[in-house]
Amino acid sequence: MDISDFDYDLPEKRIAQIPAEPRDSSRLMVLNPKEHTIEHRHFFQLGDFLKKGDVLIFNDTRVIPARLIGTRSQTGGKVEVFLLRQIDRNQWEALVKPGKKVRIGSIVHFDDELSCEVIDHTDFGGRIVKFIYNGVFEEILDRLGSVPLPPYIHEKLEDRERYQTIYSRVKGSAAAPTAGLHFTEKLMKELRGKEVQFGFITLHVGLGTFRPVHANVIEDHVMHREFYSVPIETAALIHAAKDEGRRVIAVGTTSIRTLEASAARTGTVDAGAGWTDIFIYPGYQFKIVDAVITNFHLPKSTLIMLISAFAGREFTLEAYRMAVEEEYRFFSFGDAMMIESRA
Repeated sequence: MDISDFDYDLPEKRIAQIPAEPRDSSRLMVLNPKEHTIEHRHFFQLGDFLKKGDVLIFNDTRVIPARLIGTRSQTGGKVEVFLLRQIDRNQWEALVKPGKKVRIGSIVHFDDELSCEVIDHTDFGGRIVKFIYNGVFEEILDRLGSVPLPPYIHEKLEDRERYQTIYSRVKGSAAAPTAGLHFTEKLMKELRGKEVQFGFITLHVGLGTFRPVHANVIEDHVMHREFYSVPIETAALIHAAKDEGRRVIAVGTTSIRTLEASAARTGTVDAGAGWTDIFIYPGYQFKIVDAVITNFHLPKSTLIMLISAFAGREFTLEAYRMAVEEEYRFFSFGDAMMIESRA
């Protein structure tokens, strides 16, 4: 398939710059691909589309303050180091800017307590860096680092917790699983009252999720690996739902990728941890996910390709065009969709 098959026109003013307040006041577009219907609601009405026994799967990853600004020891030039994945106690995969000037052997200073040495290249144009520090690394990172908001967000985020889900707990992500940003304690309590069940997985969002597709033929695109984990209790919850014919609903594309990656070999979700480079695009046959809650994604991105695989490409693009016309808010701080199964 050609990358242009997943393009759409989006006015810049439709890109949300600040999160909705309260979280669940964002709008909710409800798609039924089987009936080819589209409804316009608000996220706090999500319970109207859920029923007893539905299982919502949330990604409980927590965003780390992954963006560090320092200077090269050789020249004093400014350097940005964007942490993607921890390799061991002191080594990380990272993106660096300006990449051409930060070579192997370069030392980057952040302050008296923290510096790093570039020790290798990665296969995606990044770097492997080794940190040298005095004290507790996590505490230093929390003090010196900043939450890496996407480049299309230009407004300053006053409260860093607004780029975290309310259930985030496992540190390690370079970006938020943004479909979960709409959930509030009140809404989750309401859903529990409807006997909707909750399960949690972890996928640390890295380059695989937001790396641009440069290949004109999408089948040529290679995803970067990301770490995921499925607890025993979540696997058991999903097995029971599948055995009893109840729906498994993924909250966000990261949850979709985790569940489908886990089921790739056996057709069922297994407890455990691993790495996934799964790339889902039209033609993919879903094994686990029965419905999806997601945000609106960038044109030509792997995420809109994934959603097109679930809802159908033409119907997805029709819904996106309608969202633009109806002035929905797009991307990380934007509005949401719930998509029913096509089966």
